[in-house]
Amino acid sequence: MDLSNINFPTDLVFLWIAAITVGAAVLVCLLPNIIHSAVSLLFALGGVAGLYLFLSADFLAATQMLVYIGGIMMLLLFAVFLSNRIQDVKLSNPARFQLPAAVLCILLFGVLSLVAVTTPFPVKETKYLPTTATIGELLMTRYLLPFEIASVLLLAALIGAAMISRPTRKNPALDQEDGK
Repeated sequence: MDLSNINFPTDLVFLWIAAITVGAAVLVCLLPNIIHSAVSLLFALGGVAGLYLFLSADFLAATQMLVYIGGIMMLLLFAVFLSNRIQDVKLSNPARFQLPAAVLCILLFGVLSLVAVTTPFPVKETKYLPTTATIGELLMTRYLLPFEIASVLLLAALIGAAMISRPTRKNPALDQEDGK
C-alpha cells in the first residue's frame, strides 16, 4: 500500500465521519429502545451529510441536514413521543429470520470488502468546488417554470391532505351554528 499520496488530516476526518455513520447505522438496527434508535439515526444522517461534504456536494449536504435531520427526524420523534401506546407494540416474528439475515449480511460484507480492496480507484487532486451557486442560478433561470409548477403541486397536495384529515360532522345543523 502506497502511503505517499495520503493526506493524513483529511483522511482521518473522513474515516472518523465514516466510522460514526456506520456505527450509528448499526446502532439503529440493534438498540431495543426506539428513542435511542431514533437518536442513532440522527447521527447516521448527520454522518451522511458530512460524507456529502467530502464529495464537494454542499447542496446535498445542506438538503440532508434540513430535510432529513430537521424535518423527518423531528416528525419521527414527535410521532414517537405523541403515541401513548408505543410500549404495547409486540413483534410478530422477533427471531424468525435472524440467522439467515446474519449470514446474508456477512456474505454481502465480504463481497463488498473484496470489491473495495481489489478495485483500483484513481485518485485525482481536486479542490473544493461549491455547487450551490450553479444550482441556484439554474433554478431561477432555466428551470424556473418546472420549479414553480412543482411548488404549486406540493401546495395542492398539502391542502388536499389537510382537507382529507378534517373530521366530518354527522349533523349539518352544527355546521350552520358554527358560522354564526
